[in-house]
Amino acid sequence: MLYFARGSRDDAITPEEVRQILTQVFDGMGPKKRVLALPPDFTRANSYAGPITEMVYDYFGDRLTDIMPALGTHVPMTDGQISTMFGHTPKNLFRVHDWRNDVVTVGEVPAEYVEKVSEGRLHYPWKAQVNKLLLDPSFDLILSIGQVVPHEVIGMANYTKNIFVGVGGAEGINKSHYIGATYGMERIMGRAKSPVRDVMEYAAQHFTSNLPIVYIQTVLSKGDDGEMKLRGLFIGDDFECFQKASDLALQTNFIMLDKPVSKCLVWLDPEEFKSTWLGNKAIYRTRMALADNAELIIMAPALREFGEDRAIDGLIRKYGYRGTPATLKAVEENSDLQDNLGAAAHLIHGSSEGRFNITYCPGPDVAKEEIEAVGFNFGSLDEVMTKYRPDTLKDGWNTLADGEEIYYISNPALGLWAYSERFKD
Repeated sequence: MLYFARGSRDDAITPEEVRQILTQVFDGMGPKKRVLALPPDFTRANSYAGPITEMVYDYFGDRLTDIMPALGTHVPMTDGQISTMFGHTPKNLFRVHDWRNDVVTVGEVPAEYVEKVSEGRLHYPWKAQVNKLLLDPSFDLILSIGQVVPHEVIGMANYTKNIFVGVGGAEGINKSHYIGATYGMERIMGRAKSPVRDVMEYAAQHFTSNLPIVYIQTVLSKGDDGEMKLRGLFIGDDFECFQKASDLALQTNFIMLDKPVSKCLVWLDPEEFKSTWLGNKAIYRTRMALADNAELIIMAPALREFGEDRAIDGLIRKYGYRGTPATLKAVEENSDLQDNLGAAAHLIHGSSEGRFNITYCPGPDVAKEEIEAVGFNFGSLDEVMTKYRPDTLKDGWNTLADGEEIYYISNPALGLWAYSERFKD
């Protein structure tokens, strides 16, 4: 059912309008006794999910008994991050999702179906796993809140991904990521339909259709003033709602270039990006825009680790970003990667496949030897920032005083970049 849909590339929905829309939708649902909210974590601080969650609390009051950020494999939010993102929402409502221990398998997608949607690349069953809190029958409303934006694993983020990955379990997360990686991220990104989405749709229809889940989905982009604008708001409980949000996200967050980029500079905000696990969005989201032999320079002042989880960090350091053939071979030969297919998928996502060059410029917490050991080139952050001065660059094409042309991206999480020859429907 579609409860509400509004959006366009030029829309700018105000907080007052959002509050009115939510009130109208919630009033129409009738009385609710106990509500669970599933917003994203701080890595999606720009999603507008924080203010929406705050408004949900203002509406339901003590009937909103639990808020579980959809961490996936990310580290739990700090009190400071909760305050920054969710305002006056009481901290005692927040629960931590433990993706390794607090999950229940609600069903299993057959291996034959996985083989079909992956075009024969994989043949294994997929466990549909969710946090056990979702199965508490006293909840008569579960609000999944988040942003629809191009995504490297599933095509478009949010919707059922928020359930089966955001508050999902280790095996479901690992195997879903591996489906997308082996199928090919450039065939997936920017598309509402993908093999990974098909698997999750199967699971939603067969195993969780009895859960009272309603999706509140946002679409955002920067305005001319550099501030984030809420371009669309879509509320519903089915694929139609997600499709409408995806259509707008493709118009709003997909930047199609008329020529490939030879040199790209990407800034990783220190408040948001502290690992290559997250920071490699600079690679995922730009790869379809980069020319062969292009130079991708990633400025990462707060980089301190590769994986946010200690075990995954160790796997990244052990195997590195060596490309698809090397990673698939490593999976075949090593049980530690077989048990962590999500990490294997990440290694594929973070590789240039030898087509372009990746230079990471970290702050003081990661050494040159560490960067080079995982397969990246090392760059001096001070030297790059002195030469290119990101504070003077605008998003998009820039021509420097010496005539050099570069393409600058201030936040890779906000879009997907490509040129027409590399993006084919």
